[in-house]
Amino acid sequence: MINYISQPFKWFFKLEAASGLVLLFAAIIALIISNSNFEDLYFSTLNQYLFIGINNFGIKLSVIHWINDALMAIFFFFVTLEIKREFIQGELSNVKQALLPIIAAVGGMLIPALFYVFINWGSSDTLNGWAIPSATDIAFSLGVLSLLGKRVPLSLKVFLTALAIIDDLGAILIIAIFYSGDLSIKYLSLMLLAFITLLVLNKFNIKKFLPYLVVGLLLWDFTHNSGIHATIAGVLLALTIPHRKKEKDFSLLIKIEHAISPYVAFGIMPLFAFANAGVSLEGLSLTSLLDKVPLGIVLGLFLGKQIGVFIFSFIAIKLNFAQMPNNSNWFNFYGVGVLTGIGFTMSLFVGNLAFIENIEYMDGVKIGVLTGSLLSTLFGYFLILFTPNK
Repeated sequence: MINYISQPFKWFFKLEAASGLVLLFAAIIALIISNSNFEDLYFSTLNQYLFIGINNFGIKLSVIHWINDALMAIFFFFVTLEIKREFIQGELSNVKQALLPIIAAVGGMLIPALFYVFINWGSSDTLNGWAIPSATDIAFSLGVLSLLGKRVPLSLKVFLTALAIIDDLGAILIIAIFYSGDLSIKYLSLMLLAFITLLVLNKFNIKKFLPYLVVGLLLWDFTHNSGIHATIAGVLLALTIPHRKKEKDFSLLIKIEHAISPYVAFGIMPLFAFANAGVSLEGLSLTSLLDKVPLGIVLGLFLGKQIGVFIFSFIAIKLNFAQMPNNSNWFNFYGVGVLTGIGFTMSLFVGNLAFIENIEYMDGVKIGVLTGSLLSTLFGYFLILFTPNK
């Protein structure tokens, strides 16, 4: 029974760990190209407009927007499928098991945001980036854990996975609430109608994905025009995909999750990293990191994350609200808390939304995210590597 329950998690961990390494490679390639003779080609290609449709019926977006608005909607669709499954029958379905990663995730989102706000207080242009250091990149963080092998007990890997999933849920809510533009009543009404249609399909337990996909594409278009970020359509669609514990032989949610996971892990996420990690390092110096945006992000990711996760978890465990993960100690638990400071994918994504009208800050966002994530990676890795297991 235990092996049956743990199989999806083991599969998920191996996938995310491998994806993290591919993600790292894509980011490195982007940095190399954006600082070479191909710099102009790299940025001009991302800004080229592509029309997808027939005659006058279609959508025209730049390459970078197709990636960040359309492909990332699929990423958010996949993430929400994971979240839904975990809450129904996974690590988050048991309140006692879920409480520690939930409390840790709250601390890991709140404290980094406070660090950023403290650094950027009084600067209305940059204050909007407060949520950038609040996100954890699950693929990167699990990828680092995979390099540490058996030095990290399975319970801590489960804890980090659950924390990152809750973190993603928090990021989704932040994007929906704080990073939406001018709202269109017309398209919001069409969004609601499409979502109700999806709920009806769920109610009748339709087990074919095609009807959900057709309505989901319309939902994406309505969301894109509504003023709410288009990726939220992926979230809404995933919430309506049926998954019932009593149906052990077939789950449309699990079927879709397994079907698209390789494309998300090894296609969409690396492509996003390649398109968004490129930044010119010409003239970069230590003083560049002292600018408000990168400094707030670096301190938020590297210090705020580990402090928030560890302190909130420590208090919860000491007050018996939650239990320490099995076979772990405070040293490797703290090391895992440091690794939550690897923001990368979600931090870059939130940065794009935060400074959509102030793109001059995006280089600072990228530098801050890359630096904060790198510091968290190195410190967390070596902390766990050189601390006792018992």
